[in-house]
Amino acid sequence: MGSHQVTWQDQHITVAGLGVSGISAARALAGLGAHVTVVDGGESEQHLARAAELAAAFDAADTPGTVAVRLGDADTLPEPTDLVVTSPGWKPDSPLFAAAAEAGVEVVGDVEIAWRLRPEGAADWLCVTGTNGKTTTTRMLASILTAAGLRTEAVGNIGTPLIDVVLAQEPYDVLAVELSSYQLHWTPSLRAHSAAVLNLAPDHLDWHGSMEAYAADKGRIYEGNRVACVYNTADPATEALVRAADVAEGARAVGFTLGAPGPSELGVVEGLLVDRAFVPDRHRQAQELAEVSDVNPPAPHNIANALAAAALARAYGVDATAVRDGLRAFAPDPHRIEKVAEVDGVTYVDDSKATNTHAAEASLNAYQPIVWIAGGLAKGATFDDLVASAADRLRGAVLIGRDRALIREALARHAPDVPVVDLDRTDTGAMSAAVTAARDLAEAGDTVLLAPACASMDMFTNYNRRGEAFAESVRALAADA
Repeated sequence: MGSHQVTWQDQHITVAGLGVSGISAARALAGLGAHVTVVDGGESEQHLARAAELAAAFDAADTPGTVAVRLGDADTLPEPTDLVVTSPGWKPDSPLFAAAAEAGVEVVGDVEIAWRLRPEGAADWLCVTGTNGKTTTTRMLASILTAAGLRTEAVGNIGTPLIDVVLAQEPYDVLAVELSSYQLHWTPSLRAHSAAVLNLAPDHLDWHGSMEAYAADKGRIYEGNRVACVYNTADPATEALVRAADVAEGARAVGFTLGAPGPSELGVVEGLLVDRAFVPDRHRQAQELAEVSDVNPPAPHNIANALAAAALARAYGVDATAVRDGLRAFAPDPHRIEKVAEVDGVTYVDDSKATNTHAAEASLNAYQPIVWIAGGLAKGATFDDLVASAADRLRGAVLIGRDRALIREALARHAPDVPVVDLDRTDTGAMSAAVTAARDLAEAGDTVLLAPACASMDMFTNYNRRGEAFAESVRALAADA
């Protein structure tokens, strides 16, 4: 649906949340003539500053619409309201949405608004979701599309708000769009060119209410796909979502695997990434795309990310050379299985982004032997399966953070011979102490791996700060070596 089919003039729209996406939605919709009220329960200095900045922007601009901000009340629906646009993090059971439902008012997200605002002939969307690997895969995809000479950007749950991108003066050829389960929940009419679900593991269940609801929201990404539904052959839940989706006539299921690919799959053969999906004869032909060594870093889960990105690019018609060149040009974001240093024959790796057990398992599978630094906020997770799968790789473990006892107990059950250092401290020197303890456990040839399997907010502002503290401690260790 393009903006030419929607009349925003004089619509009364309530925007839930005064964050980046909320401000983007408010500006765009008021610019199209809507009367926007932004509501947010916060009343901090930051909220007041954002509200003042937004109001000032509209006082200075010549726009047909209006923007008002209501702070301190996120529960009641402004009168009148024709549509509610929510920021991704707001829970579906929020009182504001109950009030909207009672009034018969639709609730959608900012991604849905971006989809409705696309002009005629707008860029196709290649969409990525999954519990882990979304950002890396989306950025790999954008790198491949750029190598093919296409004007693109990695957007959605990362980078520039999608609304700003679809309204950009200079149009894009195609967009690499990362979508979270939160965003997909509020995006009913999205119809991607092609989409991938990388994997599914329990996460955000407090928001969605159940694993089934979480999976269903992830599966929305396949609805109406026109060309390819990309899934992980090692994760049957992703294939089940493809089977359940109502796709456009002619859309295909395309698998990716770390093994040799069958017809309609991408996979790995003798150190090469190969395509048996987008070739003239899928039963007899395979197209070499890149070498495994072109993937940075070539850990198993990152090779899977690369295959998913390649599948979406190939679905869009990108040639094999651009896949290779795009993967070679790609540099991962910090704190994602990032080698920090090698000290006395021990490699130190920062995967602070491994904030859940699924991500930590992928990280632990990439190295051996390991001294594992783990712990933080468990968010309701359990660790028995993770520890049992990694037990034979562990030289030792150093535990930090509020919920470290849960990991310690799992280690006692499933890896009783692995030495454990339990650090009962949350001060600024705790990470340095953890790195020192890990050094003492490690032997030459080992990897000290920060893969916490937990959120960071008990000790750090975010996972970035946790990773920086680790890297700083390792560099101090290297300086003393």
